[in-house]
Amino acid sequence: MPNVVYFSEEALLAGIRRDDGTAVAYLYKQHYPMVLHFVLSNNGTEDEAKDIYQEAIILFIEKIRDESLELNCLIKTYLYSVCRRLWLKRLALKSRFGGAVSESDSFVDVADDIDDLVEREATFTKMAEALTLVGEPCKTLLEDFYIQDLSMQAITEKFGYTNADNTKNQKYKCLLRLKKLFFNLYKTEVERE
Repeated sequence: MPNVVYFSEEALLAGIRRDDGTAVAYLYKQHYPMVLHFVLSNNGTEDEAKDIYQEAIILFIEKIRDESLELNCLIKTYLYSVCRRLWLKRLALKSRFGGAVSESDSFVDVADDIDDLVEREATFTKMAEALTLVGEPCKTLLEDFYIQDLSMQAITEKFGYTNADNTKNQKYKCLLRLKKLFFNLYKTEVERE
């Protein structure tokens, strides 16, 4: 089976509907770290996080395949919400039956997390769009520096600039272009609302 990367939520949902194993595997990998962090932050173990995530994924896939779910948020947001509810239910059962959870244990306040998550996801989407629009060589230069964590010297050699100072100047100009594009996209989105 070829290595397929899903770039959009629609493509991922279509893959799940047609029982594409690659889509399901991608779904499993994509959002698990968020659930693991939540469960570990709220008195859980890695095994419990895996159980909760597995349960949420199965529920999600079933609902997508039988078309009983009208998804009006990001997949990530939906899974987070389901996992949160499942975990809080499990914590309540633990405490009712003498588990290790007590009233004084600290919990992460997640009431506003979903709204924040949706807003953050929209911001990342706008930034990715701006990065695509910024064009080459800026896109690659910025990705090399900020995402690949390459040194200025390595980027200088890769792009054939005369020295690291010229590379820094180019990075700065690219960053300014990216910011301008990002804020124009953001402004356009706000005006549409």
